[in-house]
Amino acid sequence: MNEREDILRLHELHTGVLDIQSELSVSDRKDLGKAYTPGVAILSKLIANHPELKNRYTMSGKLVALITDGTAVLGLGNIGPAGGLPVIEGKALLYKDLAGINAIPLSVAQVPVDDFVSTVKNISGSFAGIHLEDIAAPRCFEIEQKLSDELNIPVYHDDQEGTAIVVLAGLINAAKVAGKSLNSLKVVINGVGASGLATAKLLFEAGIKNLTLVDKFGVVTAHDNRYNAYQTDMAAKLNVTADLKDKQLTDVIANQDAFIGLSDANLMTTADVNKMADSPIIFALANPDPEIDPEDAKKAGAKIIATGSSQYPNQVNNILVFPGLFRGLLAAGINHVGYELQTVVANALAGMITKPTAEKIIPGVFDKGVVDTVSAALIKYASEQEQNPELV
Repeated sequence: MNEREDILRLHELHTGVLDIQSELSVSDRKDLGKAYTPGVAILSKLIANHPELKNRYTMSGKLVALITDGTAVLGLGNIGPAGGLPVIEGKALLYKDLAGINAIPLSVAQVPVDDFVSTVKNISGSFAGIHLEDIAAPRCFEIEQKLSDELNIPVYHDDQEGTAIVVLAGLINAAKVAGKSLNSLKVVINGVGASGLATAKLLFEAGIKNLTLVDKFGVVTAHDNRYNAYQTDMAAKLNVTADLKDKQLTDVIANQDAFIGLSDANLMTTADVNKMADSPIIFALANPDPEIDPEDAKKAGAKIIATGSSQYPNQVNNILVFPGLFRGLLAAGINHVGYELQTVVANALAGMITKPTAEKIIPGVFDKGVVDTVSAALIKYASEQEQNPELV
Protein backbone atom coordinates (compact mmCIF):
# COMPACT_ATOMS: atom_id res chain seq x y z
CA MET A 1 0.00 0.00 0.00
CA ASN A 2 1.45 3.39 -0.99
CA GLU A 3 1.32 6.50 1.20
CA ARG A 4 -1.65 8.03 -0.63
CA GLU A 5 -3.73 4.88 -0.18
CA ASP A 6 -2.67 4.60 3.46
CA ILE A 7 -3.78 8.19 4.19
CA LEU A 8 -7.12 7.71 2.45
CA ARG A 9 -7.74 4.42 4.26
CA LEU A 10 -6.93 5.97 7.65
CA HIS A 11 -9.25 8.92 7.24
CA GLU A 12 -12.04 6.79 5.75
CA LEU A 13 -11.78 4.27 8.56
CA HIS A 14 -12.47 6.96 11.16
CA THR A 15 -14.62 9.22 8.93
CA GLY A 16 -12.14 12.00 9.57
CA VAL A 17 -9.84 12.55 12.55
CA LEU A 18 -12.24 13.97 15.14
CA ASP A 19 -15.00 12.72 17.41
CA ILE A 20 -17.15 14.14 20.20
CA GLN A 21 -16.69 12.72 23.68
CA SER A 22 -19.14 13.29 26.53
CA GLU A 23 -18.08 14.92 29.79
CA LEU A 24 -20.89 13.28 31.79
CA SER A 25 -22.12 9.71 32.07
CA VAL A 26 -25.84 9.13 31.56
CA SER A 27 -26.64 5.70 32.99
CA ASP A 28 -29.95 6.20 34.81
CA ARG A 29 -32.93 8.56 35.15
CA LYS A 30 -31.14 10.67 37.75
CA ASP A 31 -28.19 11.27 35.42
CA LEU A 32 -30.59 12.05 32.57
CA GLY A 33 -32.47 14.55 34.69
CA LYS A 34 -29.28 16.44 35.56
CA ALA A 35 -27.62 16.36 32.14
CA TYR A 36 -30.75 16.88 30.07
CA THR A 37 -34.43 17.23 30.91
CA PRO A 38 -35.70 18.55 33.24
CA GLY A 39 -32.39 19.85 34.63
CA VAL A 40 -31.41 21.92 31.61
CA ALA A 41 -34.46 24.12 32.16
CA ILE A 42 -32.68 25.57 35.20
CA LEU A 43 -29.72 26.50 33.00
CA SER A 44 -31.87 27.81 30.19
CA LYS A 45 -33.84 30.15 32.45
CA LEU A 46 -30.68 31.45 34.11
CA ILE A 47 -28.85 32.04 30.83
CA ALA A 48 -31.92 33.62 29.23
CA ASN A 49 -31.76 36.33 31.90
CA HIS A 50 -27.96 36.48 32.01
CA PRO A 51 -26.61 35.49 28.54
CA GLU A 52 -23.00 36.01 29.62
CA LEU A 53 -23.31 32.97 31.88
CA LYS A 54 -23.48 30.65 28.85
CA ASN A 55 -19.67 30.61 28.89
CA ARG A 56 -19.71 29.24 32.42
CA TYR A 57 -22.39 26.61 32.00
CA THR A 58 -22.16 25.48 28.36
CA MET A 59 -19.47 24.33 25.96
CA SER A 60 -19.47 27.79 24.35
CA GLY A 61 -16.97 28.88 26.99
CA LYS A 62 -14.32 26.46 25.75
CA LEU A 63 -15.08 25.94 22.05
CA VAL A 64 -13.19 27.53 19.15
CA ALA A 65 -14.67 27.74 15.65
CA LEU A 66 -12.18 26.87 12.89
CA ILE A 67 -13.64 28.48 9.77
CA THR A 68 -12.61 28.34 6.11
CA ASP A 69 -14.05 29.04 2.67
CA GLY A 70 -11.23 27.16 0.96
CA THR A 71 -10.21 30.10 -1.25
CA ALA A 72 -6.49 29.95 -0.43
CA VAL A 73 -5.36 26.55 0.85
CA LEU A 74 -1.58 26.37 1.22
CA GLY A 75 0.00 24.78 -1.83
CA LEU A 76 -3.38 23.99 -3.39
CA GLY A 77 -5.01 27.37 -3.98
CA ASN A 78 -8.78 27.79 -4.32
CA ILE A 79 -10.15 24.29 -3.79
CA GLY A 80 -13.49 25.30 -2.31
CA PRO A 81 -15.11 24.99 1.13
CA ALA A 82 -15.32 21.19 1.04
CA GLY A 83 -11.71 20.88 -0.09
CA GLY A 84 -10.64 23.09 2.82
CA LEU A 85 -12.29 20.90 5.46
CA PRO A 86 -9.46 18.35 5.89
CA VAL A 87 -7.05 21.18 6.74
CA ILE A 88 -9.15 22.68 9.49
CA GLU A 89 -10.14 19.26 10.78
CA GLY A 90 -6.43 18.48 11.13
CA LYS A 91 -5.85 21.74 12.98
CA ALA A 92 -8.77 20.96 15.31
CA LEU A 93 -7.03 17.69 16.12
CA LEU A 94 -3.80 19.57 16.90
CA TYR A 95 -5.68 22.00 19.15
CA LYS A 96 -7.01 19.09 21.18
CA ASP A 97 -3.89 16.94 21.26
CA LEU A 98 -1.36 19.70 21.89
CA ALA A 99 -3.30 22.17 24.02
CA GLY A 100 -6.47 20.51 25.24
CA ILE A 101 -8.54 23.05 23.30
CA ASN A 102 -11.87 22.05 21.78
CA ALA A 103 -12.20 23.28 18.19
CA ILE A 104 -14.80 22.46 15.57
CA PRO A 105 -14.17 22.73 11.80
CA LEU A 106 -16.73 24.71 9.82
CA SER A 107 -16.79 25.50 6.10
CA VAL A 108 -18.61 28.52 4.70
CA ALA A 109 -19.61 28.98 1.07
CA GLN A 110 -17.60 31.50 -0.95
CA VAL A 111 -20.07 34.31 -0.45
CA PRO A 112 -19.42 38.09 -0.46
CA VAL A 113 -17.48 39.47 2.51
CA ASP A 114 -20.50 40.94 4.31
CA ASP A 115 -22.43 37.68 3.95
CA PHE A 116 -19.45 35.74 5.34
CA VAL A 117 -19.17 38.15 8.26
CA SER A 118 -22.91 37.93 8.97
CA THR A 119 -22.79 34.14 8.94
CA VAL A 120 -19.96 34.00 11.46
CA LYS A 121 -21.44 36.76 13.58
CA ASN A 122 -24.81 34.98 13.71
CA ILE A 123 -23.28 31.77 15.09
CA SER A 124 -20.57 33.39 17.22
CA GLY A 125 -22.56 33.02 20.45
CA SER A 126 -21.73 29.33 20.41
CA PHE A 127 -17.98 29.93 20.58
CA ALA A 128 -15.23 31.36 22.77
CA GLY A 129 -13.04 32.31 19.81
CA ILE A 130 -12.83 32.37 16.00
CA HIS A 131 -9.89 30.91 14.07
CA LEU A 132 -10.01 31.83 10.37
CA GLU A 133 -8.10 29.66 7.93
CA ASP A 134 -7.20 29.55 4.23
CA ILE A 135 -9.17 32.62 3.15
CA ALA A 136 -7.75 34.52 0.18
CA ALA A 137 -6.45 38.08 0.28
CA PRO A 138 -7.71 40.74 0.18
CA ARG A 139 -11.08 39.46 1.43
CA CYS A 140 -9.42 37.90 4.48
CA PHE A 141 -8.26 41.34 5.68
CA GLU A 142 -11.74 42.81 5.57
CA ILE A 143 -13.38 39.72 7.08
CA GLU A 144 -11.01 39.63 10.03
CA GLN A 145 -11.23 43.37 10.66
CA LYS A 146 -15.02 43.41 10.63
CA LEU A 147 -15.32 40.39 12.87
CA SER A 148 -12.74 41.77 15.30
CA ASP A 149 -14.67 45.05 15.47
CA GLU A 150 -18.07 43.44 15.93
CA LEU A 151 -17.39 40.46 18.20
CA ASN A 152 -16.36 40.38 21.83
CA ILE A 153 -14.31 37.21 21.44
CA PRO A 154 -10.83 36.78 19.94
CA VAL A 155 -10.66 36.58 16.14
CA TYR A 156 -7.45 35.17 14.69
CA HIS A 157 -6.39 34.42 11.11
CA ASP A 158 -3.65 31.81 11.21
CA ASP A 159 -2.28 32.69 7.77
CA GLN A 160 -1.83 36.27 8.97
CA GLU A 161 -1.07 36.46 12.69
CA GLY A 162 0.28 32.93 13.03
CA THR A 163 2.79 33.36 10.25
CA ALA A 164 3.79 36.84 11.36
CA ILE A 165 4.43 35.74 14.95
CA VAL A 166 6.60 32.76 14.07
CA VAL A 167 8.59 34.76 11.49
CA LEU A 168 9.29 37.51 14.04
CA ALA A 169 10.33 34.88 16.60
CA GLY A 170 12.82 33.39 14.17
CA LEU A 171 14.10 36.77 13.05
CA ILE A 172 14.76 37.87 16.65
CA ASN A 173 17.24 35.03 17.10
CA ALA A 174 18.55 35.14 13.53
CA ALA A 175 19.63 38.74 14.14
CA LYS A 176 21.52 37.63 17.24
CA VAL A 177 23.32 34.89 15.34
CA ALA A 178 24.20 37.33 12.56
CA GLY A 179 25.50 39.83 15.13
CA LYS A 180 23.04 42.52 14.09
CA SER A 181 20.46 44.68 15.82
CA LEU A 182 16.91 43.56 15.09
CA ASN A 183 15.65 47.09 14.50
CA SER A 184 18.49 47.91 12.12
CA LEU A 185 17.80 45.00 9.79
CA LYS A 186 17.06 45.69 6.15
CA VAL A 187 14.43 43.16 5.17
CA VAL A 188 12.85 42.28 1.84
CA ILE A 189 9.57 40.35 1.90
CA ASN A 190 8.77 38.46 -1.28
CA GLY A 191 5.07 37.63 -1.51
CA VAL A 192 2.66 40.20 -0.08
CA GLY A 193 -0.53 38.21 0.29
CA ALA A 194 -2.19 37.49 3.62
CA SER A 195 0.94 36.09 5.26
CA GLY A 196 3.40 38.55 3.74
CA LEU A 197 1.37 41.65 4.54
CA ALA A 198 0.63 40.57 8.11
CA THR A 199 4.32 39.80 8.59
CA ALA A 200 5.32 43.21 7.25
CA LYS A 201 2.88 44.92 9.62
CA LEU A 202 4.10 43.02 12.68
CA LEU A 203 7.79 43.54 11.85
CA PHE A 204 7.09 47.24 11.40
CA GLU A 205 5.28 47.45 14.74
CA ALA A 206 8.16 45.54 16.37
CA GLY A 207 10.60 48.23 15.23
CA ILE A 208 11.88 46.96 11.87
CA LYS A 209 11.20 49.96 9.65
CA ASN A 210 13.47 49.23 6.69
CA LEU A 211 11.16 46.91 4.76
CA THR A 212 10.85 46.34 1.02
CA LEU A 213 7.75 44.51 -0.23
CA VAL A 214 7.87 42.61 -3.51
CA ASP A 215 4.97 40.86 -5.20
CA LYS A 216 4.07 39.63 -8.69
CA PHE A 217 4.49 43.01 -10.41
CA GLY A 218 7.62 43.96 -8.48
CA VAL A 219 8.13 46.33 -5.55
CA VAL A 220 4.83 47.47 -4.02
CA THR A 221 4.54 51.25 -4.13
CA ALA A 222 1.86 53.51 -2.70
CA HIS A 223 0.15 54.50 -5.97
CA ASP A 224 0.25 51.28 -7.98
CA ASN A 225 -3.36 50.36 -8.72
CA ARG A 226 -2.35 46.84 -9.68
CA TYR A 227 -2.09 46.14 -5.95
CA ASN A 228 -4.95 46.21 -3.44
CA ALA A 229 -5.46 49.04 -0.97
CA TYR A 230 -4.07 47.04 1.95
CA GLN A 231 -0.78 46.52 0.11
CA THR A 232 -0.45 50.12 -1.10
CA ASP A 233 -1.36 51.51 2.32
CA MET A 234 1.53 49.55 3.81
CA ALA A 235 3.86 50.82 1.09
CA ALA A 236 2.79 54.36 1.95
CA LYS A 237 3.56 53.74 5.62
CA LEU A 238 7.02 52.53 4.60
CA ASN A 239 7.58 55.63 2.43
CA VAL A 240 8.48 53.49 -0.59
CA THR A 241 9.66 55.81 -3.34
CA ALA A 242 7.91 55.77 -6.72
CA ASP A 243 11.14 55.02 -8.59
CA LEU A 244 11.06 51.48 -7.17
CA LYS A 245 7.88 50.66 -9.06
CA ASP A 246 8.32 47.53 -11.24
CA LYS A 247 11.72 46.78 -9.70
CA GLN A 248 12.05 43.02 -9.24
CA LEU A 249 13.53 41.04 -6.35
CA THR A 250 16.93 40.82 -8.00
CA ASP A 251 16.93 44.62 -8.40
CA VAL A 252 16.42 45.34 -4.68
CA ILE A 253 18.13 42.42 -2.94
CA ALA A 254 21.54 44.13 -2.81
CA ASN A 255 22.68 44.92 0.76
CA GLN A 256 19.55 43.45 2.32
CA ASP A 257 20.19 41.72 5.66
CA ALA A 258 17.23 39.35 5.44
CA PHE A 259 15.01 37.75 2.82
CA ILE A 260 11.59 36.49 3.86
CA GLY A 261 9.90 34.44 1.17
CA LEU A 262 6.16 33.82 1.43
CA SER A 263 5.65 33.30 -2.26
CA ASP A 264 6.55 30.47 -4.61
CA ALA A 265 9.29 28.00 -5.46
CA ASN A 266 12.61 28.91 -7.06
CA LEU A 267 12.15 32.69 -7.17
CA MET A 268 15.54 33.44 -5.59
CA THR A 269 18.96 32.66 -7.07
CA THR A 270 22.41 32.16 -5.62
CA ALA A 271 23.39 35.41 -7.35
CA ASP A 272 20.71 37.17 -5.28
CA VAL A 273 22.18 35.75 -2.07
CA ASN A 274 25.63 36.93 -3.13
CA LYS A 275 24.33 40.50 -3.43
CA MET A 276 23.05 40.61 0.15
CA ALA A 277 24.81 42.15 3.14
CA ASP A 278 27.25 40.16 5.26
CA SER A 279 25.79 37.14 7.10
CA PRO A 280 22.59 36.92 5.02
CA ILE A 281 19.41 35.64 6.68
CA ILE A 282 17.22 33.55 4.36
CA PHE A 283 13.69 32.55 5.32
CA ALA A 284 12.53 30.61 2.23
CA LEU A 285 9.11 29.59 3.49
CA ALA A 286 7.19 28.59 0.34
CA ASN A 287 5.73 25.08 0.52
CA PRO A 288 6.19 22.40 -0.62
CA ASP A 289 9.24 23.83 -2.44
CA PRO A 290 11.10 26.91 -1.09
CA GLU A 291 12.08 30.06 -2.97
CA ILE A 292 15.66 28.77 -3.04
CA ASP A 293 17.05 25.36 -2.21
CA PRO A 294 18.61 25.58 1.28
CA GLU A 295 21.78 23.86 0.11
CA ASP A 296 22.18 26.38 -2.71
CA ALA A 297 21.56 29.26 -0.30
CA LYS A 298 24.18 27.89 2.08
CA LYS A 299 26.77 27.50 -0.68
CA ALA A 300 26.06 31.09 -1.75
CA GLY A 301 26.95 32.33 1.73
CA ALA A 302 23.69 32.41 3.69
CA LYS A 303 24.43 32.58 7.43
CA ILE A 304 21.00 31.49 8.70
CA ILE A 305 18.44 29.54 6.70
CA ALA A 306 14.86 28.75 7.66
CA THR A 307 12.16 26.99 5.65
CA GLY A 308 8.60 25.81 6.08
CA SER A 309 9.68 22.19 5.76
CA SER A 310 10.48 19.62 8.42
CA GLN A 311 13.31 18.32 6.19
CA TYR A 312 15.63 21.14 7.27
CA PRO A 313 16.62 22.90 10.52
CA ASN A 314 14.62 25.98 11.58
CA GLN A 315 11.15 24.99 10.44
CA VAL A 316 8.95 28.09 10.60
CA ASN A 317 5.51 26.61 11.24
CA ASN A 318 2.31 28.14 12.61
CA ILE A 319 1.80 25.08 14.81
CA LEU A 320 4.25 26.77 17.19
CA VAL A 321 1.67 29.50 17.72
CA PHE A 322 -2.03 28.67 17.54
CA PRO A 323 -2.49 25.89 20.15
CA GLY A 324 -0.76 27.81 22.95
CA LEU A 325 -2.18 31.12 21.75
CA PHE A 326 -5.79 30.06 22.15
CA ARG A 327 -5.11 28.27 25.41
CA GLY A 328 -3.70 31.55 26.74
CA LEU A 329 -6.45 33.71 25.21
CA LEU A 330 -9.22 31.64 26.77
CA ALA A 331 -7.48 31.27 30.13
CA ALA A 332 -6.77 34.99 30.40
CA GLY A 333 -10.04 36.23 28.91
CA ILE A 334 -8.29 38.22 26.17
CA ASN A 335 -10.61 39.30 23.37
CA HIS A 336 -8.27 40.90 20.84
CA VAL A 337 -5.12 39.63 19.10
CA GLY A 338 -3.30 42.94 18.60
CA TYR A 339 0.29 43.71 17.64
CA GLU A 340 1.54 44.03 21.20
CA LEU A 341 0.16 40.63 22.08
CA GLN A 342 1.66 39.10 18.92
CA THR A 343 5.05 40.52 19.85
CA VAL A 344 4.75 39.04 23.34
CA VAL A 345 4.18 35.60 21.82
CA ALA A 346 7.08 36.01 19.36
CA ASN A 347 9.45 37.00 22.15
CA ALA A 348 8.31 34.05 24.26
CA LEU A 349 9.01 31.61 21.43
CA ALA A 350 12.39 33.21 20.68
CA GLY A 351 13.23 33.12 24.38
CA MET A 352 12.95 29.34 24.43
CA ILE A 353 16.27 29.21 22.56
CA THR A 354 18.72 30.47 25.17
CA LYS A 355 21.77 30.13 22.92
CA PRO A 356 20.62 30.49 19.31
CA THR A 357 22.81 29.12 16.55
CA ALA A 358 22.51 29.08 12.77
CA GLU A 359 20.98 25.60 13.07
CA LYS A 360 18.61 26.50 15.92
CA ILE A 361 16.87 29.88 15.96
CA ILE A 362 13.38 28.65 16.81
CA PRO A 363 11.84 25.78 18.78
CA GLY A 364 11.02 22.58 16.94
CA VAL A 365 7.41 21.63 16.32
CA PHE A 366 7.63 18.79 18.84
CA ASP A 367 9.89 20.48 21.39
CA LYS A 368 8.50 20.25 24.90
CA GLY A 369 7.05 23.33 26.49
CA VAL A 370 6.01 25.30 23.39
CA VAL A 371 2.30 25.40 24.20
CA ASP A 372 2.95 26.08 27.89
CA THR A 373 5.42 28.87 27.08
CA VAL A 374 3.03 30.66 24.72
CA SER A 375 -0.01 30.36 26.98
CA ALA A 376 1.96 31.42 30.07
CA ALA A 377 3.26 34.49 28.24
CA LEU A 378 -0.30 35.55 27.41
CA ILE A 379 -1.57 34.98 30.93
CA LYS A 380 1.30 37.08 32.27
CA TYR A 381 0.60 39.75 29.65
CA ALA A 382 -3.07 39.91 30.64
CA SER A 383 -2.14 40.18 34.30
CA GLU A 384 0.18 43.10 33.57
CA GLN A 385 -2.59 44.82 31.61
CA GLU A 386 -5.23 44.56 34.33
CA GLN A 387 -5.14 48.29 34.91
CA ASN A 388 -5.98 48.81 31.23
CA PRO A 389 -9.02 46.82 30.06
CA GLU A 390 -8.28 47.66 26.43
CA LEU A 391 -5.81 44.86 25.72
CA VAL A 392 -3.96 45.74 22.54
